[in-house]
Amino acid sequence: MAIREPALTLGLEEEYLLVDRETGAVAAEPPDELFEALNERTAGRAFPEFLRAQVEVATPVCRDIGEARQALSALRRAVIEEAGRFGLAPIAASSHPFSLTSKQKRTDKERYVALLEEMQGAARRMMICGLHVHVGVEDDDLRIDLMNQLTYFLPHLLALSCSSPFWEGERTGLMSFRLMIFNGVPRTGLPEQFSSWGEYRRHTDVLVETGIIADNSRIWWDLRPSARYPTLETRVMDCCTSLEDALSLAALNQCLMRMLWRLRRANQRWRMYSHLLLGENRWRAMRYSYDAGLLDLGRQRVVPFAELLDEMVALVAEDAAVLGCSAEIARLPDILARGTSAHRQLQVYERAVADGASQEDALRAVVNWLVMETAR
Repeated sequence: MAIREPALTLGLEEEYLLVDRETGAVAAEPPDELFEALNERTAGRAFPEFLRAQVEVATPVCRDIGEARQALSALRRAVIEEAGRFGLAPIAASSHPFSLTSKQKRTDKERYVALLEEMQGAARRMMICGLHVHVGVEDDDLRIDLMNQLTYFLPHLLALSCSSPFWEGERTGLMSFRLMIFNGVPRTGLPEQFSSWGEYRRHTDVLVETGIIADNSRIWWDLRPSARYPTLETRVMDCCTSLEDALSLAALNQCLMRMLWRLRRANQRWRMYSHLLLGENRWRAMRYSYDAGLLDLGRQRVVPFAELLDEMVALVAEDAAVLGCSAEIARLPDILARGTSAHRQLQVYERAVADGASQEDALRAVVNWLVMETAR
């Protein structure tokens, strides 16, 4: 019997921070009218997140990257235009260069009130944003099998998406400081490995049945089976300032899943590795993005990221052709050529300082760049 190919539909979620156009600071209390306008304009696909200053957008189920492009472009445009009516602008980045978490207001929603009560200080630091990519995989056991194998590539996806080099006015020395903050919350990080959907449910049901979590949506691994949809949800990536980067990474995510499905169809699979080794690559991506390479666990040595990316692009070429996203995959090397958002933010900052700007003005220049780049 032929193994049925999963749908591999796409759904993208992005989180943005709203900033004041004059000061560049996070807008701690944007007007309710803004969210009402966004709700009406996007049919409920743009809404407040944990912080009042956060907007999350969610595309509908998309058959391919072309539909995802159209939907995400329209959602970004809606947030930009509606926020502009109130003197605000969204930035697609995983942290704000200088605003303080202690000054932010929380969204008055039951789910977020409960999270704050449970997480306390860890939740109060959550002024971070991400890119989440859902890929449709209807079969439960296949979803778990692909999760086990795709975990290997999570550091690669992170390295290409870094956008959080600053935190509360300081240059952190990390390219993705967002994950450093998120690591303080339970049930995050690399996903556990399970032999089947049944084993996954037996373990997670313990947390639900004992009342520790309300449902499986409170498991925030870098990669997880969605609690709401028949999808595998990749959550490791920073929010990409460039729309093109976000779409290329979504396409890569989708292609990697199809490549792993092809291996399964041929009675093969990607080799499994320990969390110790995968975690080292995750850390390297957080710290350096792609600058210091990653461990190639087959060759057991650190390999330049450009070489690893070339191998990935070749690996998924067949899948990109079938899925109609060859152009997006072909653009991935552009990220290395010009830098991730984190690289470019640091370049803006360093140029401003070299030109005599104060640290405060240099950080404001970074915000101005983020506003402009988000709107491109």
